[in-house]
Amino acid sequence: MHWDPSRYAAFADDRARPFHDLVAQIAWPADGREAPRRVVDLGCGPGTLTATLAARWRSASVVGIDSSAEMLASARAGAATALPNLAFDLGTIEDWAPGPTDDVVVTNAALQWVPSHVVLLPGWLDAMPTGSWFAMQVPGNFGSPSHALMRSIAAEGPWAEALDGVLRADPVLDPAAYLSIMLDAGFEARAWETTYAQVLPGVDPVLEWVRGTGLRPALQALDAADPSGALAAAYTAEYSAALRSAYPATAHGTVYPFRRVFAVGRKA
Repeated sequence: MHWDPSRYAAFADDRARPFHDLVAQIAWPADGREAPRRVVDLGCGPGTLTATLAARWRSASVVGIDSSAEMLASARAGAATALPNLAFDLGTIEDWAPGPTDDVVVTNAALQWVPSHVVLLPGWLDAMPTGSWFAMQVPGNFGSPSHALMRSIAAEGPWAEALDGVLRADPVLDPAAYLSIMLDAGFEARAWETTYAQVLPGVDPVLEWVRGTGLRPALQALDAADPSGALAAAYTAEYSAALRSAYPATAHGTVYPFRRVFAVGRKA
C-alpha cells in the first residue's frame, strides 16, 4: 500500500497532538539511567515525530520502523539528517519483536492497520526488559460519520464490487481492553480516550483528512479496478457530499471531532 508523505503531512499539528500527549506520560529518567538504551517508534511514518524522541533522549539509540518506502525516504531526507542518534528501518509491525535493550517502544496511529496487533501485544510486552515503557495510541473514530459513511457508500453503487471487503469496520479495542492486556503482562499501566475537536480549514477538509489515511485503501482499490479514475471520482463525489452534510462548514472552519485511544505502561 503506497503512502503519500506530503498528503499525510497535511493537518500536521492536529495529527501530532495525540503523539505528544502520549509520550508525555513516559516518565524517564528511570532506574538510575538518564536515558533509555534504545527507543523504537513502530509505524513511524515520515519521521518528524520520531525525531522528537531522538531530541528528548540524545544518548539513546532511536529507530523508526515503517513498511512504507515512501515514508522512510521522506524521513531520511529530513529528520535523520540532523540527529546522529536517529535511524530508520524498513519493516512491518507484524514481523517486529522487541530486543533486550528496547527500553521505550512508542506506536502512534499505526496499530489500527495491523489486525493481528491484539494477538501480538502480549508477546511484545512479555519480551520487553524490566523497567521498560510501552506507549500506544490508535484512532477510535471508526464509528464516526466520516468512517461510517465511507463504508455505507462503498457498499452501494457501481463501485461496490471493487470495494467489497476493503474497508474495515473497527480494528481497535477500547481503553479498558488495552489496559487489561498491559496489566496481564505485568505492566503498571493507564489507559484513556480523548476526543479532539479539531477545526479544519479549507474546502472539503474532512475528505482531505481521510485521503491521507483511512480512505487510501478504497481509492487504491478503485484505481486498480478502473485505471481511468472515473470510478474513484464518482465514489469520492458522493462521499464528499455526504461529508459536507455531516460536518458543515462554519465561519471558523469545519469542526471534526476525532476520538483517540491511549495506553501507556511500565514493566514492573
